[in-house]
Amino acid sequence: MHRSIKDEAVSRVKAAYAKVRVGDPREGNLIGPLIDQQAFSAMQNALTKARDEGGQVFGGERQLQDKYPNGYYVTPAIAEMPGQSEVVRHETFAPILYVLAYDDFEEALRLNNEVPQGLSSCIFTTDLREAEAFQSAAGSDCGIANVNIGTSGAEIGGAFGGEKETGGGRESGSDSWRAYMRRQTNTVNYSRELPLAQGIVFD
Repeated sequence: MHRSIKDEAVSRVKAAYAKVRVGDPREGNLIGPLIDQQAFSAMQNALTKARDEGGQVFGGERQLQDKYPNGYYVTPAIAEMPGQSEVVRHETFAPILYVLAYDDFEEALRLNNEVPQGLSSCIFTTDLREAEAFQSAAGSDCGIANVNIGTSGAEIGGAFGGEKETGGGRESGSDSWRAYMRRQTNTVNYSRELPLAQGIVFD
């Protein structure tokens, strides 16, 4: 987040998180359980590491343990980090939002691109030049680069897939069938003459 709005934005995100309902998703709740105890431990280890690396952590506690002793329900977590770090670059499959402050577009783009994953990214901006730069070849190095919308990208009309450590080809869209085909280049001459290269004459 831009440093000038970070404190206000984080405060609003925390307020939104406090309203999120955690529980059985069949009962109208937004967040269900983590898949197992190992996933819960991985999340807690990530939050501990975030604190060790100078971050301030909000949320991430286990919920509903009395009702579901074998269910690993957690509140979503926010980790305000002082900068790029090892835990931020590591992909933890858990509801953790890492918040890093930046001062200009170039710094934000560097933070986005210096992680080993590259599935999806987004930018929120009213500056057309920043939006175009983010989507250019010199911009986001992710398979999906959205502007003024979140990072979800499973749209049926678009090629869904990532780059770098999350590069596994493309699904959906016009690219989905290419993984099952062998590309071949064909040139067909329908004339009654044989065009020869380099000015060669064949009698």
